[in-house]
Order: sequence, then C-alpha cells, then structure tokens
Amino acid sequence: MTTTSHRHRPAPFGRALCAMITPFTPSGALDLDGAERLADRLVAEGCEGLVLSGTTGEAPTTTDAEKAELIRAVRAAVGDRATIVAGVGTYDTRHTVELALAAEKAGADGLLAVTPYYSRPPQDAVEAHFRELADRCGLPLALYDIPGRTGTRIEPPTMIRLAAHPRIVAVKDCAYDLLGTQKVLAETDLAYYTGCDEYVLALYALGGAGYIGTVANAAPRHFRSIVDAFDRGDTAEAARLQRAAVPLTEAMMASGLPGTVTAKALLGRLGLPAGPVRAPLRPAGREVTDGLLRAYEALVAA
Repeated sequence: MTTTSHRHRPAPFGRALCAMITPFTPSGALDLDGAERLADRLVAEGCEGLVLSGTTGEAPTTTDAEKAELIRAVRAAVGDRATIVAGVGTYDTRHTVELALAAEKAGADGLLAVTPYYSRPPQDAVEAHFRELADRCGLPLALYDIPGRTGTRIEPPTMIRLAAHPRIVAVKDCAYDLLGTQKVLAETDLAYYTGCDEYVLALYALGGAGYIGTVANAAPRHFRSIVDAFDRGDTAEAARLQRAAVPLTEAMMASGLPGTVTAKALLGRLGLPAGPVRAPLRPAGREVTDGLLRAYEALVAA
C-alpha cells in the first residue's frame, strides 16, 4: 500500500500504522483467532498497515515459530487491505537475518529492525548490522531508532549513509530528537514514521510519512483522522484532534507502565482480543485500567 503523503514523500507502508499487540489466550498461548479479529478491526477502523512482533507485540517473549504463525494469520485476515511489517530486530545479527527470511516467507510486506540492544555496538557496527540485514533479505526495511530502550542511537550521519541502500526505505523514529530527524529528512528520501503518539502531527507536518502508533490499538480511527485532516489542508482540525488524544496518550504511554501493558488492559476492558502479558511484564491494576477507560471514553465523546 504505497502512498504519497502531503509533502510528496513516499509512505511505503501507508501513513497510518498500528504497532499491534499480540493477543494471548487466558493461559498465555498465542491467540491466532484473536489476532485475526483484532487485525480486521484495526484495518476496518482506518489502519493502512500493521506492525507485528514489535515492542508492543511482545517480541522478546514470543518464539520464532509464533512470530511466523502470527504473520500468516494476520495476512489471511486482512489480505491486501493493509501492509504487514514484521518486527525482526534482535541483538544478534545472525538471528535477525533468520527472522527476516522467515517473515518474508510467511507473507510480510516489510521489516522493522531495532538497533542491536544490550551490547551497545559503536556506529560502524550498527551500520554493518543493518547493511547485512538489507543485503540478505528481499523486503523493504525500516530502521527502528529508540535509544531509550536499546542504549544505542542510530546517529544522523549513520542514518544518512544507510539511506543509500536500496532496501532501507524508512525509519520508525523514537529518538526524541526533532533536530536530528530534520537533518536526515533534508538529506535523504527515507520515509519517517513517528513511534511517539504525541508527535504524530509534529513529524507529519515536517514531512514525515506517518506514524506507527501504540495508542492506535484502541483508537485507530482517531489517529487516522489526524493525518487525513492535515492532508486535506485543515491544519486547525488536525491540531485539535492531536490535542484531544493527549489524555489517552498520557494514560497509555506515560503512566510508568509499558504501552503493551496499558494497551492490553484497555482492549480487554473494551471486550477486544488481548489477553494477558507474558512475564516479566505484569498486568495493569484496576485503578490504572479504570483511568484508561475514562480517557478512552472521553476521547470517543470529543
């Protein structure tokens, strides 16, 4: 679903993407039926793409086989109505390549790979890691820059060099560095997707391609409406919609709990497929879940 955004910057995976949770059964097994139903709802409510097995999808605690099963199930559910981007990033280059090849075989349209974490490689090693992944796989690749989790930034000069690779086409930007982002936007054709729900409009207005959102698990139509309003030239409405999402975004992403935990808590309260989180994560308590529901209901009423 390649589209052209407001600034004529390619959006290779669409503009409006959800970092989808991975539903589990009450016993903690992979819930493929739930994944299919949730994916269908997200696409029907405006998502142009789904990112599977990312941070929100609990990739660290799902097996390689589960990741491939999830791709096949979601592909069967959404068909060609949305792109599927598979999270394949690990701290091991060899394992990352294996996951990428399996995702391609399972039917993914693209790949999302986080900077290798824990070992904190220097920039030349970061660059070599991504180049090997892009060389070995046939799918377009989005680089995931989230130094707050990985401990290692993809520095703007490294990003600019990597942009020359024909299969490195996009970035999921969680670096909280708009100056650095603008430097890369000015020097490359990389499609920038914000992974920070509070920056959807800000990055889009700067020439970003769209967003990969966690809050979109619960409010897909609302976040899609932000970029739609901006594209039709109604910037005041786009700003109003972004501001209206602040209470839910804050409740889900700044409560001290991971977005995976809060997203599953809210989806479960709404009667949507979610299930428990896997250890070491723990479920949200009743007070947090009640607050999430209040924020969601206020957004729907806005």
